[in-house]
Amino acid sequence: MIKRTLFFGNPAYLSTKNEQLVVNFPEEDKEEKCIPIEDLGYIVLEHPQITITTGLIRKLVDNKTALITCNAQHLPTGFLQPLQGHSEQTERYRHQLNATAPLKKNLWQQTVTAKIENQALHFKKLGKNPRRLERYASDVKTADHDNQEALAAAFYFQNLFDTLPEFSRNQKGIAPNGLLNYGYAILRAVTARALISSGLLPSVGIFHSNKYNAFILADDVMEPYRPFVDHIVWEMVASGVDVEEVTTDLKAQLLMIPAMDVFIDGKNSPLMNAMSRTTHSLWECFEGSSRKIKYPEFHGNFLNIKQ
Repeated sequence: MIKRTLFFGNPAYLSTKNEQLVVNFPEEDKEEKCIPIEDLGYIVLEHPQITITTGLIRKLVDNKTALITCNAQHLPTGFLQPLQGHSEQTERYRHQLNATAPLKKNLWQQTVTAKIENQALHFKKLGKNPRRLERYASDVKTADHDNQEALAAAFYFQNLFDTLPEFSRNQKGIAPNGLLNYGYAILRAVTARALISSGLLPSVGIFHSNKYNAFILADDVMEPYRPFVDHIVWEMVASGVDVEEVTTDLKAQLLMIPAMDVFIDGKNSPLMNAMSRTTHSLWECFEGSSRKIKYPEFHGNFLNIKQ
């Protein structure tokens, strides 16, 4: 089942009744709205004047609905998920924490290779020459000791937005960096939700380590999915729309990321479901029943957005 994503950018009062999310807009002449909680996958709370009841929060947590809050710059920064994400959570934590260094190096090699391959496939879709990226992908060694990921990223972004000569990928850089940041934040929340549902610790990475980052495994696992976000932003730029500001209309397109079709394991699947396949396959690698993480391939038909 494809879960819905809700975005609240205006003052609102959110409560619950009869297993429904009840929405009231105190400062606007709008009717009360009700949405079944079981249909919800993600809720983004952007406006500071949003009130939400603890009863609703409890039901959202029980439903594994990701509750995402935003900062003053309107970027998602907070994330609420259940403490108990899987019935075998403790056992799965043990396998994850006991993963050997060679295993984690191999998993990171798979991840970097999949990311660069998707960047190359993205270039091929855009009619750009993918050969250099394909070479970077083929040169990835265990743990990516030669840092092919960074080399590929520099070349990729230098040529992706070639109609914007001043562009460079930087979180605080010029447009469309703001759109990329927003899309990646949504993707990060999707990844964290899937990891928790698979009974894994998001704060223990397969390669990166940072004591200040509670979702470092999400940052690792989401890497091969980034080109899907890149393409949505590329299409915005190519359409000629003003991308200097991350407007509500542009956010609405990025908030469809969880429902967009991607190709994984031989078939199309909504990205949120594909991510669950990825995180489950990661657990199987930790547990020892598999040696390969399932990542999506960037195909030309992935933009079948399901409303």
